[in-house]
Amino acid sequence: MYLFGYKELIKNLVISDLKAKYSSSVLGFAWSMLNPLLMMLVLYFVFSNIFKSQENFVVYLLTGILAWRFFAIGTTTAISSIVGKSSLVTKIYIPREILTLSTAISSLISSTLEFLVLIPLLVILGAGISATALMFPIIQLMYFLIVYGISLILASLYVYYRDLNQIWDVVLQVGFFLSPIIYPLSLVPAKYEFYYMLNPITRLINMYRDIFLNGTIPKISDFGIVLLFGLLLFFIGTAVFKKLSRRFAEEV
Repeated sequence: MYLFGYKELIKNLVISDLKAKYSSSVLGFAWSMLNPLLMMLVLYFVFSNIFKSQENFVVYLLTGILAWRFFAIGTTTAISSIVGKSSLVTKIYIPREILTLSTAISSLISSTLEFLVLIPLLVILGAGISATALMFPIIQLMYFLIVYGISLILASLYVYYRDLNQIWDVVLQVGFFLSPIIYPLSLVPAKYEFYYMLNPITRLINMYRDIFLNGTIPKISDFGIVLLFGLLLFFIGTAVFKKLSRRFAEEV
């Protein structure tokens, strides 16, 4: 809560991040939807015949891609949040986690805008909109805890280990195919399902599909497990960051 005293600085950093992200290209925010739409089209043409039994496969793919992008882009941009703002680390005193927090909030805003664009697409693509879509902010905030917790760990480790971004790229590529973005969960063999569901991203993707595609309320157990993962990662991330931040000024 002590970070609340720096709310103006956090707000300015978030605005700066968003401006850098959207004002440096001709199409600006449009890329945030064009990118997942193009990716969805490629995956649809490659896999639509394989998973043709999946109802409304276009919306199924798009929801999974948007959910994954929050995690992938949020954590990737956060890795360099300390190293990339070395002048703020060495020249003035501020709680360093503000730099990672502002990046994570910027990714939360971008992801929320992408999902808001999904809503009219649900109507256009024939999926319709259910009142369960109102649960979106709750799921998005629980997801934020996971993204921010992992971002704190990655940003603090990257100060010392600059190969981490390359390793994280590989982890994300593996994670993409280990999450139910392209294929339905029913394809996972029953004997592996318990281990597969340990991945909180899997549960989050299912929760987004429940409220947007299926019009159902996600299971209470999914809410509980995702929130538990979020809080656990938040506290672990905060502890790791505090321990490693003591030598940030020397290392950046």
